[in-house]
This record gives sequence, C-alpha cells and structure tokens, in this order.
Amino acid sequence: MTIDWNLYDPQGGYDELIGAPGTPRAPAANLTAWLRSLSDEEIRLRKLNAELAIVDKGVTFTVYSDGENIDRAWPFDIIPRVLPLSEWRGVEAGLKQRLKALNRFIDDLYHDQRVLADGVVPRGLIANSKGFRQECVGIDPVHGVWAHICGSDLVRDADGTLYVLEDNLRVPSGVSYMIENREVTKRVLPELFENSSILPVDDYPDRLLAMLQSLSPAKGPRHQVAVLTPGIYNSAYFEHAFLARSMGAQLVEGADLVVGEDDYVYMKTIQGLTRVDVIYRRVDDLFLDPAVFISESVLGVRGLMRAWRQGKVALANAPGCGVADDKVIYSYVPDIIRYYLAEEPLLPNVPTYRCLDARDREYVLDNLATLVVKPANESGGYGMLVGPQSTARERQEFAGLLRANPRNYIAQPALKLSTAPTLCDGTLEPRHLDLRPFILQGRDIHVTAGGLTRVAMRKGSLVVNSSQGGGSKDTWVVDSEVA
Repeated sequence: MTIDWNLYDPQGGYDELIGAPGTPRAPAANLTAWLRSLSDEEIRLRKLNAELAIVDKGVTFTVYSDGENIDRAWPFDIIPRVLPLSEWRGVEAGLKQRLKALNRFIDDLYHDQRVLADGVVPRGLIANSKGFRQECVGIDPVHGVWAHICGSDLVRDADGTLYVLEDNLRVPSGVSYMIENREVTKRVLPELFENSSILPVDDYPDRLLAMLQSLSPAKGPRHQVAVLTPGIYNSAYFEHAFLARSMGAQLVEGADLVVGEDDYVYMKTIQGLTRVDVIYRRVDDLFLDPAVFISESVLGVRGLMRAWRQGKVALANAPGCGVADDKVIYSYVPDIIRYYLAEEPLLPNVPTYRCLDARDREYVLDNLATLVVKPANESGGYGMLVGPQSTARERQEFAGLLRANPRNYIAQPALKLSTAPTLCDGTLEPRHLDLRPFILQGRDIHVTAGGLTRVAMRKGSLVVNSSQGGGSKDTWVVDSEVA
C-alpha cells in the first residue's frame, strides 16, 4: 500500500475533500492533515479493523444473483466524506420544503385533486401511475402525512451545485448503514472525533420512534410500535432488525399479526394477543393486505387496510404514497412546491426530459449516447441506460423501449458526479458518490445530519447502488467555526 496525498488528483471534477492537488477544502483540513500523519501500515491496519468490525457486527447486504440470495459484508471505505455545516443548513431547509410539498400533493391526489384540475400535473400521469392506489381515496392519515420517512438522493455536479436526483417515498432503505458507518469510523479513527465538531447521527432511532408514536391512535403514554418485514430473505432485513432493536419495537412478519373482530391489529405472543398501534411497514403496497391487493400474498395481514381506513392502526409509510415515488412525477416537483407552498424550490432538480412529451422524446432518441435514461418506477440502479457507458446495441434496445412505452421513461444529462478520495487496492483514487439524507415527517419534521454516502467503487462508474457493486462512507457535517 502506497498512499501519497500530494499525488491525489481529482481529475478535473469537484472533489468533496480536495480542492486542488495537495490542497484540502477548509472543512476537511483537520481530517486530511491527520490522515497524512499516518503511515501506510497504520492506514492498512485501520482499514482491516474496519472490515473486521463490520463482520463482527454482522452488517450485511443481500445481493440477488442468478436466483440466489447472497449475504455480503457491507462495503465500506474508511475515509469520510465531509460537508460544511454552513452549506448543510440550506440543504436541510430544502429537503424539509420538498417533503412538505410532496405530502400535500399526495393528500390532494387522494381527496380533491386540485393539482390535476388546475393543470399543474397532467391528469393522465396519475391515471397511468403504478403507484396510485384507488383503495386509498378518501383516507385521512394522521397529520395529513402519507410519506413519513423519505430518502432523497442528492448529487453534486462538476461546478459544485447540489441537485436532488430522486425522491424515495415508498420504503426507503439505508439509514441503518448510515448509523453503522459512524460507529465503525469511531472505532477505527477515534482520534478524529476529539478535534472535530461533527454533528451526530445516532439519535435517528429515537427520532424515528418519536415520529411513529406521534401517529398512534392509542390514548395514554404507551404506544406499541412494530416493524413489519417481509422476512430474512429480503435484501434490507439487516436494517429491519437493526431499527426494531434500536427503537425497542417489535420485529414482526405478516403471520405474527391478526386483525380482530373489532378491527384493531393484534400481535400474537405467548401471553396472548397484544394490540399494535403503529406499524412501520417495510412491505410493498401490493403485498400488505390479501383482502385488498394481491390475494396470494403471505407477507401482509388480511384486514389491515380496513383497520387503517378506520383509524385503528397507523401505517408508515402510508399505502399509496408511492404515487409520488415516480421519476416522471419527480420532474414536476418544483412546480408542486410552488403550487402548494407558494415558494421557490430551495434545491434544484437535475434537468429532466419527459419521454411522454413528443419533443423531449425525439431529443432523447437523438442523444441516447450522452444521456442517462431511467424507468419511472424501478430502483436499485436497475433498468436504466447510462448513455456514455453504453453500447450501440443497448442504445438500440432502449430506443425500442422508449417508443413502446414513453410514459415509463425520463432522461437526464450524465452529470460528472463529485468524487472523494477512496482506498482502492492500496492506493488513493477518486470515486464518484451521491448522498441519501433521511427526512422524517409526523407532527414535526427532521432531517438527518448528513446521510448515507454511497460510492461507486468501480473506476469511472456512476452507479453507486450496493446491488450494483457500490460501497459507502461515513458522512460528516462539520461546524468549521467550532472546530
């Protein structure tokens, strides 16, 4: 292993730690100075200790490959990503603004649909939306909030501008890895926390629990919260168990719950039935209630939608919120913010072409080699075309998909994502990354200090998803003035 910070080259892009070769950005000055003081052997040992800690703590992620479930240790790089608090306050305000507007939008869609009548969002988009649930029309969730937990992905372009790349509103995952990244970093780089003012992230489970309890229909001080998981074969099962344990909540599967004759939800225990007031569900809409959605589902609970409609149990996130977790709807979010909040968006969207629009579609078809094309409702980096890294045959196939179903696709310019120094095979190299902060909305609204930084560990790759070979870093929001 040979690490020379003076030779590290951001290669003309925006680097989160290094402003120019040999010169760190001000918020990262303490971090890089301390790392420079370590020998290559010391860094190698700390990297090894991080890998052992992840295995020891059982931090895993399931990758689906060739029909088999493969549990892998969580991929982690020990060099943190650093953001200044002065910049983060603006990001935080923008994320709060965004989720408030999206929840107003979802609530409107299931009630008066003013946004459609006024032509802000085309009615046909909702009529053809995979996420709109007719079964949710007229339901009034507590606080008028449908998406209680949101993970909005942020990317920084070469000029330093932070953009919202997409919003994840159905069952956003990754927050447990954010917390574990911090715990592992504290274990292997403890000295850094003595000399830096780094905002904490370990209060997230308490804030999540408080938000969930604020939804409870039960009277009195006690509210039974349960985390509903599809089971151990789900790729995010580690997170389901982690959050349930951290909150002191019950981790349950569909078979552990039953809806009684009084339409309350009960958990089966060895002492008998115990009422459940709030369910943090990590099961997709269509599997939640076999009496309403997919009748063959064994992951949900028969009668659950009836109990929720009557206000006898709270569900987070609410069924139907996925209507706003649509990349075509994403392109309208700036207009949605202006419509409901009468404010200008604080965070910009990435410029987006709607393939449903004939003019946009022709532009996209003519420029597939330079654009990133995404399906409206896929996740995990699947089903998209990264034009600059595609083959002629792949572009030809995508052209056919676009023409056959233009409603299902958007396209965006291939941004040159920011990078950060990353340990790769014993050397220090720039790797592209994004950031997923988590926003909680119940009675109040809260944004994590930073979030989950995901790293494209393959050289030159823009795909950061763990399922596609990505890794992660601890994310520091640093108050430079205090430091």
